[in-house]
Amino acid sequence: MLTITRALHDQIVAHAREDHPDEACGVLAGPAGTGRPERFIPMLNAARSPTFYEFDSQDLLKLYREMDDRDEEPVVIYHSHTATEAYPSRTDISYANEPGAHYVLVSTADTDGAGDFQFRSFRIVEGEVTEEEVRVVSHYG
Repeated sequence: MLTITRALHDQIVAHAREDHPDEACGVLAGPAGTGRPERFIPMLNAARSPTFYEFDSQDLLKLYREMDDRDEEPVVIYHSHTATEAYPSRTDISYANEPGAHYVLVSTADTDGAGDFQFRSFRIVEGEVTEEEVRVVSHYG
């Protein structure tokens, strides 16, 4: 199960809506070994595409060095789908290389900035996709 604060949840959704019609992407970092997302890190979709996302390799290298310096790890890796449901595509699955991370997908397909959206979380390990429950809390206990 992914437990996430309302503030982080809302930041991900806002980022997805802001970047629409392109896919948005980013990371939630947290203290290594805790599994608790704490720091919102929106990233630039280097592909600038409505059907594909790609982290800029230099930005990603910088992020991993920064997380290492802060004793953090990527707890959540998120991106949006703009025309399809919030479920990992074959490409998403092939790029999933953090077996300990939660992969969050937000679909903006049914929204015009005010409507419903999907916010779903998955574990992707060795090509195997498992959906998990998302619990949104006001703060971590």
